[in-house]
Amino acid sequence: MIAMMLAMLDNMIIGTAMPTIVGELGGLEHLSWVVTSYTLATAASTPIWGKLGDLYGRKGVFLSSIVLFLIGSVLSGMAQDMGQLIAFRAVQGLGAGGLMVGVMAIIGDLIPPRERGKYQGMMAAVMALAMIGGPLVGGTITDHWGWRWTFYINLPLGAVALIAISVVLHLPKKRSDARIDYLGAALLTVGITAIVLVTTWGGTEYAWTSAVITELIGIGVAALVGFVFWQTRAAEPILPLHIFRSRNFTLMSAIGFIVGFVMFGATLFLPLYQQSVQGASATNSGLLLLPMLGAMLVTSMVAGRVTTRTGRYKVFPVAGGVLLVGGLYLLSLMDTETSRLTSGVYMAVVGLGMGCLMQITMLVAQNSVEMKDMGVASSSSTLFRTLGSSFGVAIMGALFNHRVQEVMAERAGALGSRMTEQSAQLDAASLAKLPEAAREAYQHAVSSGTHGAFLLGAAVAVPVLIAALFVKEVPLKGAGPKAQDAPAAPTQVSEAV
Repeated sequence: MIAMMLAMLDNMIIGTAMPTIVGELGGLEHLSWVVTSYTLATAASTPIWGKLGDLYGRKGVFLSSIVLFLIGSVLSGMAQDMGQLIAFRAVQGLGAGGLMVGVMAIIGDLIPPRERGKYQGMMAAVMALAMIGGPLVGGTITDHWGWRWTFYINLPLGAVALIAISVVLHLPKKRSDARIDYLGAALLTVGITAIVLVTTWGGTEYAWTSAVITELIGIGVAALVGFVFWQTRAAEPILPLHIFRSRNFTLMSAIGFIVGFVMFGATLFLPLYQQSVQGASATNSGLLLLPMLGAMLVTSMVAGRVTTRTGRYKVFPVAGGVLLVGGLYLLSLMDTETSRLTSGVYMAVVGLGMGCLMQITMLVAQNSVEMKDMGVASSSSTLFRTLGSSFGVAIMGALFNHRVQEVMAERAGALGSRMTEQSAQLDAASLAKLPEAAREAYQHAVSSGTHGAFLLGAAVAVPVLIAALFVKEVPLKGAGPKAQDAPAAPTQVSEAV
């Protein structure tokens, strides 16, 4: 649970500190890459960490991922420019990939599936502390200690996790004959990287019809096609394709991708809007996210408990799709005159939608495969959500930057063009020092940028509702008193792993 906190807390803390970070290091056009490099490295490394755990034992591999994450945290805190920060965030992301998959695999080792529900409250508490406390902690640290401490704060948590795991965590020693699918991992990494570069650079760094973008598209498509082909031939495929024969698993993977897309985009651009347009401090912008995060947490816990008790779940992804589309559309209506109360209500609607989807996607995905594929289903669901967040930040970030530059040029002319390079880092105090015309132009530019980003998010979220309507409500394995009271098979734990 401590390691899970470490992984979840990081992005929540960094989100509220981002405007201040780019304020010191500069480079608005690279803002989205601070998050994209982290999520991309996490996505690429997640399958490898899982296979390493199978081959060499989970405890040592898990400890190694924590150490790598802490090294990345220290280096990120020491970064002197945006390029260094992006590179060190990638190192941090490589470690983070092992944190979540390690947590899931270790829980599978220690706890029989039929008893795992007892620990959902503990995991929900960690989620609550990270998602609600993270923005507040990030804002407070940024305001009083400086943004570098948003990375250094990982060190004491990581030290506690390392000591506790080294001393008190005892896992069964077993070794698998499985081989790491290095070729599959390489093809997947190349494909993902190429496609994300296309979404990040297209229309900003390079024209959509430029040779660079065209080549990246070709490389990405070729790598992903090669990956799919190789997965049908590999002895131990990194992502077995037979699990996608289940309609529900495929639908949940798509929904998880979209939820990641819109959730991380929202947590990146909402604090920027609140600080730049509504005049909130870094601390207050963290607190102002509470309507979304609180609604998401409460709804997620309620949905999980109702589903466990009744065995019925289709209503939640359908309701979640409606709320997500509606909430994101409402966020797109925000302008320079929107009050904090109004934006809080809009955020709560988005939070309700995500809460209906967060736990259910993993639950239905796991219920859609055989027990021997439980670990693969869990890691695949995590991978798709991570990929969604990477694409979301990159695409929404590219659209946001384009709109800010366009509106600044329209409203402030040459001055606006000069300000665009540093616009994202202007907090309430810095804005107050600007001439009134420049300040108003900047606020309109950020408002226009967030409008475009959230309108895109609403459009992307429509397939969630469509996919949810096609979900087949298959009875949950272990649902109901009789199933829960039945004795567990001797191989249940090992099969889950």
